[in-house]
Amino acid sequence: MYKSTMPTGFPENFLWGGATAANQYEGAWQADGKGISTAEVVMKAEKRTEMNLGNITLADIEVAIADATDENYPKRRGVDFYHRFEEDLALMHELGIKAFRLSLAWTRIFPNGDETTPNEAGLAFYDKVFDKMAEYGIEPVVTLSHYESPIHLTVTRNGWLDRATIADFNRFTETVFKRYKGKVTYWLTFNEINTGTFGFHETGVVDAGLPFDEQLQLRYQALHHQFVASAIATKQLHEIDPDAQIGSMLARMQTYAATPNPADVQAAQLADELNLFFTDVQVRGEYPEYMNRYFATHGIKIDMAAEDEAILLANPVDFLSFSYYMTTVTSATDGEAETLGNMATGGRNPYLAASDWGWQIDPVGLRITLNELWDRYRVPLFIVENGLGAVDEIAADGQIHDQYRIDYLSQHIEQMREAIIDGVDLMGYTMWGIIDLVSFSTSEMSKRYGVVYVDQDDAGNGTLNRQKKDSFDWYQRVIATNGTALD
Repeated sequence: MYKSTMPTGFPENFLWGGATAANQYEGAWQADGKGISTAEVVMKAEKRTEMNLGNITLADIEVAIADATDENYPKRRGVDFYHRFEEDLALMHELGIKAFRLSLAWTRIFPNGDETTPNEAGLAFYDKVFDKMAEYGIEPVVTLSHYESPIHLTVTRNGWLDRATIADFNRFTETVFKRYKGKVTYWLTFNEINTGTFGFHETGVVDAGLPFDEQLQLRYQALHHQFVASAIATKQLHEIDPDAQIGSMLARMQTYAATPNPADVQAAQLADELNLFFTDVQVRGEYPEYMNRYFATHGIKIDMAAEDEAILLANPVDFLSFSYYMTTVTSATDGEAETLGNMATGGRNPYLAASDWGWQIDPVGLRITLNELWDRYRVPLFIVENGLGAVDEIAADGQIHDQYRIDYLSQHIEQMREAIIDGVDLMGYTMWGIIDLVSFSTSEMSKRYGVVYVDQDDAGNGTLNRQKKDSFDWYQRVIATNGTALD
């Protein structure tokens, strides 16, 4: 649509905030009737460069369930938001955030996942959290499934591979939509749903040791069931609370062609399609034609119920949320130096610097991503994860001087502003790990993202005391000035 004027900066109602996930943040893994989730059976990685996500067996799960400690499973302890939520929310209020993205632990409300009656203690905990947020004027942005489905469903039916899991999930979603009507306006269905192609951590499907194409068959079938469950949840919310909105959540894996060679360009196009397939289904409401060839090549056949396509088409999400951390380059041939970050794999870009964990830093790539997503979908966009994982040290003066994090966030926020001037409809920005939490990929504590430091080491030692970093005061100014004071 032609307009004679263009935006000059962030809109007045922009949702500045921060993001967390229950399995990395809450702790209290056995409190008040909570069940064990998939995140709580994945052992910590041996090395910081090795993600431990999907190569898990039923024998591994049996060992984890029998282990009543958190020594090898740091996500079980998180950073104890469960008992410290009032302190943490007070810090967020002081920071001035407008929105706080958190997830509900499905196993806190339905411990095994297949119960017909919810656990009242779990529901009451989130009531307290939302009520305190309302006191502070902080808008909840709530993820329904953030890498933590009930492990009972994996053991009894291999997680989302079984279509019966749809009904269990939608019993959970109907319960929380009714319970928190009027308290929560913004919901997300499945966190970084596309990472289900990596296996267990997202779908709860055990497929370790199978040939790759067989793994893909199981993973895409499980993801189809999540697509249907997401569409049903969208329908439920629109009927239960018409004033609320629901979005999809993608791990955006922006890639560039390694060279102008048409073969590289075509390879990058395919990589992009495999990433955007998920939002094509959830935003457009149907499977795109380009996936037919990919499925045929890998022998994948999706088992759909007769009504599935109609359900998907009738219930697209209201907005598109995504995480953005880095970009890669794609080549049609092997031999490119690889990089890995947030489950995005691809070639290294010689024009970009990288974090201590090898994640390439590309602020301009965020503007490119925003424009591409807006052009493709024409629905409001929401950046719900972006941040820098780094080793923070307490200086001689007792403070944490994290200028590197300020630089990272400032550069990305500047590109967000440029994208808004380009014409992109951007709802908000919740930086990842607003308060230090346990890393998802490696279960480290020393990989810190927050503007608030938590006194805990990788072994779980520490007071758990919270301390503001330099980036806290900086982000406070950014929010107070609606993104104009970035220095």
